[in-house]
Amino acid sequence: MKVDLIHYTPLEIAVEAIRTCHDTLDKSDNLGEKDKELIRKIVSMGHLSTLEHLTYTFRIQGISRVCSHQLVRHRIASYSQQSHRYTSPKDFVIPPKIASRVNVDDYTRENLYHYVWDFYEALIDAGIPREDARYFLPQAVTTSLIMTINARSLRNFFQLRLDKKAQWEIRLLAENMYLKLPLDHRLTVFYDIDLQGE
Repeated sequence: MKVDLIHYTPLEIAVEAIRTCHDTLDKSDNLGEKDKELIRKIVSMGHLSTLEHLTYTFRIQGISRVCSHQLVRHRIASYSQQSHRYTSPKDFVIPPKIASRVNVDDYTRENLYHYVWDFYEALIDAGIPREDARYFLPQAVTTSLIMTINARSLRNFFQLRLDKKAQWEIRLLAENMYLKLPLDHRLTVFYDIDLQGE
């Protein structure tokens, strides 16, 4: 899995929105400690609509279709996902609990994924369109996508997917996304997010 933050809105936009609501634009300290404390205050009070002006765009590569199906359930976000109708997947995700109990190279990949992959390729070679051949691919095939999400929705995503009850792959994705955020965003907008999911 590879996660990159490719674009984000500066914190000044949230400060502008918050101070516009309270008619206190003249009290800004140009993203000094007063403005940062103001962001933390609105987060602690649950007044999160002003955070919707902050957006984050991530490039996410090498996650399974299992994970991407969970991810797109977070509907207040925009997604552009690799099409397996027009492209062939390049790899599979092996869950750690399977990899630790089964010799992945000798058994899982050789006897399951490679068989499925060979069948998929044979269908394409026989003239079957990719859009039909993909029906035989397992959910473990990797995919890539671009995701844009606002800060309010991203907070909700982190609260749900960093929880210790979350499935391992989407939790790992959430951890990677959190760690890619600029430090000043983590210390203000996401100051109360716990990576341990407690």
